[in-house]
Amino acid sequence: MDEQSKMSEYASTGLDDLHTVNILICYLLYRLKRPIEPEQLYDIAVNNEIINYFTYQESISYLLKNNSVKEETKDGKNLYILTEKGISGAKTLRTFVKKSYRDKIVVAALKYFARIKYQNEVKIDYIPLDRGYYVHCRCIDVKDDLMDLKLYAPDKAQAEIIGKNIMKNPLGFYSRVLNMTLNNKEEDFDPNDL
Repeated sequence: MDEQSKMSEYASTGLDDLHTVNILICYLLYRLKRPIEPEQLYDIAVNNEIINYFTYQESISYLLKNNSVKEETKDGKNLYILTEKGISGAKTLRTFVKKSYRDKIVVAALKYFARIKYQNEVKIDYIPLDRGYYVHCRCIDVKDDLMDLKLYAPDKAQAEIIGKNIMKNPLGFYSRVLNMTLNNKEEDFDPNDL
């Protein structure tokens, strides 16, 4: 895809009214009640096609210049932090943004941070074998592994499908494996079935 096509693709999605986007970004930061890395905010807003790429860039510049959002560095990470001015704007102006957009960006953020949490708690590795791959799944607790499991797949493509499906709902996967293990019982043997 050439550069012009990429730019056209960015321009065609998401909200593109600057004032609405300014309010929406402040509203999201207000609802999260925590600093957020610039890349994380970008992923939530633009990659989920909620806010237009160009409007997002213009809005961030405006919010930083206007002192509604400030950028600080903590532990080597750049963070966006909502200021008192931004909090006031988010509270008083939120109704100028449709509730559907407010809900959509908050849900996108919650899913985004849940996915990051899962990625820190569940590790998937692909181990090549002579014929096929192991999908190595580790569910990690604070100090110990809750589960360390290898599943066989005949090729890399199928191994990646297994890994992606585990990561869609790692807690559900772990729960189902645990439930199956706890409820597993020996098959009844009936000699008359022979």
